[in-house]
Amino acid sequence: MARPAQFDRDTILDKAMGAFWEQGYCATSMANLVETTDLKPGSLYAAFESKQGLFLEALDRYGISSVENLHLHLEQADSPLKAIETYFDRLVEGIEKRSDKNSCFLVNTVLELSRRDEKIRERINHHFVQIESVFEDALNDAREIGELDSGSDCGALAAFLMNNIWGLRVLAGTHPAPGRAQQVVKLVRQVLRQ
Repeated sequence: MARPAQFDRDTILDKAMGAFWEQGYCATSMANLVETTDLKPGSLYAAFESKQGLFLEALDRYGISSVENLHLHLEQADSPLKAIETYFDRLVEGIEKRSDKNSCFLVNTVLELSRRDEKIRERINHHFVQIESVFEDALNDAREIGELDSGSDCGALAAFLMNNIWGLRVLAGTHPAPGRAQQVVKLVRQVLRQ
């Protein structure tokens, strides 16, 4: 009978995610993962079956956490539209500070792998759809209380927000000139407040 795993799965996923996030999937070797997680190769394979299996679970952990954090951010605000604007303001702050965490694990993975790996692409799309749905719900709420025009297409606006988030995440990797990201967000605000 196999021995049960003697580690906290979430802790291992967080450690592996850090390695994948920093180096990318292709550049992260099993040796890197063994060192990062402090697990032996056999334990990693027994728990996750493969490097891809570990990566997919780490991607899921990040995606689920992103949705939960977005929900929490929106629920704590007095106004759905203001909450969305604050979300973008925080995104810009991270870009301006050149924070290590201003990139997005999902966006990084799209750029690295989405054309090469259908399973990973499907998983990323699943998380993006969930995030976009949270934005659409908030926009619907904003429309219901009169923050958005009654004829606003909340689905199209949510897609617009997602595209701007992706663009800002990619822009962050270029270390843009000060104010560049803020210009983008100013236009996002104008579209939302029309």
